[in-house]
Amino acid sequence: MSPNMQTQQINIELGEKEAEGIYSNLALITHSPAEFVIDFTRMVPGVPKARVYARIIMTPQHAKSLLNALKENIGKYEKEFGEIKIVSEPQKSVRPIGFQQDTTEAGTAGSTTAAS
Repeated sequence: MSPNMQTQQINIELGEKEAEGIYSNLALITHSPAEFVIDFTRMVPGVPKARVYARIIMTPQHAKSLLNALKENIGKYEKEFGEIKIVSEPQKSVRPIGFQQDTTEAGTAGSTTAAS
């Protein structure tokens, strides 16, 4: 640090509600030329709709600073606790719901079958 630069201490106040935190297992990120928007949501098994619990809007410069801070902290975490493994959900066979067009040769043209 150069002699002309002084370290500045920042006091951060953490309110009681914010101290509780909000659990999120999905973040949706969008951006424009001027800002990044991060929506923190929670997906619940069996519920097809997710609610946004917090929205953070920041400049591209702050978004990049956040990325760098996350990289640094994940590196420290993995050094202490081991590699974080990303587990993808197993592919489930998708069964159509409702009425579907029968496209097999055995089906007659224009017939409709119900899938359960």
